[in-house]
Amino acid sequence: MERENRSYNLVIGIVALLAVILIIAVIGYFVSRPRPLVIQGEADATEYRVSGKVPGRILELKVKEGDMVHKGDTLVYIDSPEVRAKLDQANAAKAAAVAQNRKAINGARKEQIAGAYELWQKAIVGEDVMKKSYDRMKKLYDQNVISAQKFDEMEAQYNASIATTKAAKSQYDMAVNGARIEDKDAAAALVERANGAVEEVGAYLNELYLTSPADGIVSASFPEVGELVGTGSPIMTVTDLKDQWFTFNVREDYLHGLKTGDKVVVTVPALDNKEYEATVYYMAVRESYATWKATKETGEYDAKTFEVRAKPLSPIEGLRPGMTAIVKDGKNLKK
Repeated sequence: MERENRSYNLVIGIVALLAVILIIAVIGYFVSRPRPLVIQGEADATEYRVSGKVPGRILELKVKEGDMVHKGDTLVYIDSPEVRAKLDQANAAKAAAVAQNRKAINGARKEQIAGAYELWQKAIVGEDVMKKSYDRMKKLYDQNVISAQKFDEMEAQYNASIATTKAAKSQYDMAVNGARIEDKDAAAALVERANGAVEEVGAYLNELYLTSPADGIVSASFPEVGELVGTGSPIMTVTDLKDQWFTFNVREDYLHGLKTGDKVVVTVPALDNKEYEATVYYMAVRESYATWKATKETGEYDAKTFEVRAKPLSPIEGLRPGMTAIVKDGKNLKK
């Protein structure tokens, strides 16, 4: 009887030991079993930073953060008295250039032409008088009545009167013909330059009203009304929610042959863990100084991280930049 009890206890002990070993083995299996790889990323969308070419003071913000806007909608009005002053200067310079050009085209005034004509006629009369005096002196000189010096003086005066007549005639012709063709071209060029200056300032005036470059939502607004902004300073950010994608940073040994054109199933926790199909369209290695993993750490080989972008097949309602996106290895990878 005692021997039977010992045998029974031995069997029970062996069974209990096997049960404990089995339980430990099962627990070890589940603990040591490799977990499915979860690749986490985030949603992103195209962002436009609205900025102006003209420095000035914010006079009015026509929209606020969270507002939906359409392409061409006015977002900001910047006040710049300096630009308006430059426009006045450009218009004044244009008026002066137009006046100079009109003067070159019209030529001299009637009074100037008449004065030049009278001077020419006066010179002709003077030349006739000197011609008669010259003829008399020449006869006297030929008869040896006067000295050669007297004749030379008279001849010089006669030649001077001829030159005076020619000069008066040239002045009259110049007054009649107006400005030279080169002067007219130069005056016309000044008008063109003045028009260009006015157009340039007009373009700067248009930059005082900043418009939306695309349909989207105002995701950020930086300055307040009354603050000064410089050239190129960002004033607002407009996010185009129709141009969405997911971005993942994946170590190269986790890519498993993934390539552009492959489809992945992305889960978005913020949208009730709904799954969306997306197409991989971009893969590129990230900067090595930020993503390189050295051999000493892995014990195998150097590993780099790749940026992978996937675009959903259609815009996702409610998706916002920054929302978490998850791709689970295996069942969510589709070739």
